[in-house]
Amino acid sequence: MLEDLLSWDKLLLIAVVLIIFFGPKKIPDIAQSIGKGIREFKKAMKDIQEDVSTSANSDATPKAKEIRPPAAGAESKTDARSKTETKS
Repeated sequence: MLEDLLSWDKLLLIAVVLIIFFGPKKIPDIAQSIGKGIREFKKAMKDIQEDVSTSANSDATPKAKEIRPPAAGAESKTDARSKTETKS
């Protein structure tokens, strides 16, 4: 199917339609902007792949802090407030 789409007669028809709609002066500008967009996309993909591989290979990843329950007999701030409010 792709071979049929890229046959010489259909490519010629596409070129004629582009020239009619955009004019011969605008087509190089359009092609240049498409090329820049593709280059930027490839660069961004490469940067993302490098970031992922760097973060996957690094052993110095920060560890999450350990959450410890309060010590026995220690009151939290909310417990202390509720006890003073009930005494009043």
